[in-house]
Amino acid sequence: MTRASVVSVSRDAEHRFSKPAVDEVVLVAGLGVEGDAHSGTTVQHRSRVARDPSQPNLRQVHLVHAELFDEVGGSGFAVQPGELGENVTTRGVDLLGLPRGAVLRLGADAVVEVTGLRNPCRQIDGLGQGLMRELVSRDDDGEVVRKAGVMAVVLVGGRVAAGDPVHVELPAGPHEGLEPV
Repeated sequence: MTRASVVSVSRDAEHRFSKPAVDEVVLVAGLGVEGDAHSGTTVQHRSRVARDPSQPNLRQVHLVHAELFDEVGGSGFAVQPGELGENVTTRGVDLLGLPRGAVLRLGADAVVEVTGLRNPCRQIDGLGQGLMRELVSRDDDGEVVRKAGVMAVVLVGGRVAAGDPVHVELPAGPHEGLEPV
């Protein structure tokens, strides 16, 4: 079995769809990724700011599983870490199967809490026409399935880099499925 780990980290000070990969990111408790446009205590995503700028920022860190890139690669899409706008790309963690409130320990110090699913937007098709259909579909019961990663808040800050281990801690009690945030 493969050890769960960080494959890549990304950040961008500007509001662009994709984020360039960097050697390391610094997570700051209660804010997000230092130097990233989405860092802050209140919502920073432009569409959400337009609706209500006072909302708490439940989208401080965006995580995507590298297995998704393998999956869409089978359909002819070449997606690299950071291109979906994520800050942390992981391998060996079923991010989409985690319950709300799951805690991820990233590297030696950083700790994030999963708040929900990333709701993909049409900009994804800018990476390849039809990619959006790969990331949002319907299951056999007609329920919407979102595959574009999860969002989290930073509980404990720290440096995170490719190769760092990822440890998952599930919340006590009944598990709540992830909803878009």
